[in-house]
Amino acid sequence: MKIVLPGGTGHVGRLLEREWTAAGHEVLILTRGPDRGREIHWDGRTLGPWAAAVDGSDLVVNLAGRSVDCRYTPANLRTMMDSRVDSTRIVGEAIAGAARPPRTWLQMSTATIYAHRFDAPNDEATGQLGGAEPGVPAYWAYSVEIAKAWERAQEEADTPRTRKVALRTAMVMSPERGGAFDLVLRLARLGLGGPIAGGAQYMSWIHGRDLVRSLDFLTAREDLSGPVNLAAPNPVPHRDFMHAIRTARGIPVGLPATRWMAELGAFALRSDTELLLKSRRVTPGRLLDAGFRFDHTRWPETAAALVRAVRGRDQGPGERRGQEHRRPAGR
Repeated sequence: MKIVLPGGTGHVGRLLEREWTAAGHEVLILTRGPDRGREIHWDGRTLGPWAAAVDGSDLVVNLAGRSVDCRYTPANLRTMMDSRVDSTRIVGEAIAGAARPPRTWLQMSTATIYAHRFDAPNDEATGQLGGAEPGVPAYWAYSVEIAKAWERAQEEADTPRTRKVALRTAMVMSPERGGAFDLVLRLARLGLGGPIAGGAQYMSWIHGRDLVRSLDFLTAREDLSGPVNLAAPNPVPHRDFMHAIRTARGIPVGLPATRWMAELGAFALRSDTELLLKSRRVTPGRLLDAGFRFDHTRWPETAAALVRAVRGRDQGPGERRGQEHRRPAGR
């Protein structure tokens, strides 16, 4: 297949590019700063020569949008909104104007669209969309509005020959540097892997390999369109999430943090506490109903596998050979 990845230079984009290239697909990345042969310049707002890559492609997976790993200031929130809506709108225009439009358009969205809740999981059929929960910061509602506007921009695109799927994606966990698991593992190694604000808030996640497999599944299933949750079937409370990481890494203690301590830490890291405090109890109802089977369903086993992979990543071939040479005779 010929696959186009607008905004494909981030952690998820690189993961998809590597997996799909290894599978024999042609992968083109649209980016503001191209520096490799398979990267094409675009500005994420206006049509240009890049639209020729969309014409004749088989699949478009739009990942574009300002990173959420920042302080949620009014200016940053507005940039998040504009970058997501503008890029989705212009991808839709490119598909609409193509002589040979792609059969499928997978559009990144987010599990943040669902309500902050503890009582029941959110699937696509019965889940509660957020924005009106009592007792949460007011700007959390704006995050939900960003997600709704993001999906609405895809829905409104006039692309009758292209099937559209909105990917309500949980945290993607893979052993590569710079991803979400790299961050939480680093916190645990610093002794900061305890529960935050009691730790009852749910963490929804998906292993990177299952993310790729689920996108392959959605590409092949022409009967599926609209919102689809990309999350492992078993979200866990934050306290259990971090405990599994500490256990896998052999870290006996993780310091707990109150809400105000989390605010201070997030400020120092130029991030925001919504990423840690909002309870995202999301389950993949439509994928399971359609017959998709996850390889990674339980967080303790997944965390252990990820820790082993990170150790293998950090321990280069030369170092491993050196350790083998140092083994006592007879072992």
